[in-house]
Amino acid sequence: MGSGKTRLAKVLGKHLKCDYFDLDDCISSLLEKNINEIFESDGELVFRKVEKEQLRLFEGKSEIISVGGGTPCYYENMKWMNLNGTTVYLRAKIPTLVTRILRDKMNHRPLLNGVNEASLPEFVAKHLFERRAFYEQCDIICDTEKPGWEKELIKSL
Repeated sequence: MGSGKTRLAKVLGKHLKCDYFDLDDCISSLLEKNINEIFESDGELVFRKVEKEQLRLFEGKSEIISVGGGTPCYYENMKWMNLNGTTVYLRAKIPTLVTRILRDKMNHRPLLNGVNEASLPEFVAKHLFERRAFYEQCDIICDTEKPGWEKELIKSL
């Protein structure tokens, strides 16, 4: 949440002259519902199962895929992504993530339903703590706190 993955996918797609996809958009298109509606009507477990299935459709393709923050944590998705491409963890500090999420008005984020602004830093810290072990398995860890981080990342690829 708030790491900049969608923005980076667009920049990398342009730089590498290849298509980029947002996995959540693929899921929404398939189920003809937005992510919030999927979580509300079908539940997170159904979402995670469809997420896994949609992710596996990219096997053998040379495209950039922006995945949600929970994607690596289910169905051995992190292992699969590492075996099938180059993975990047866009690391940011909790205050930075909170600022970015608030700037985005917490839209399109079903896990934030019912979370108020005052409890957002604790919520982000908890999820980051739970997910960090998966994120740190990425091939590349990029510190998004530094100005020009996108250019540095592109140089490393």
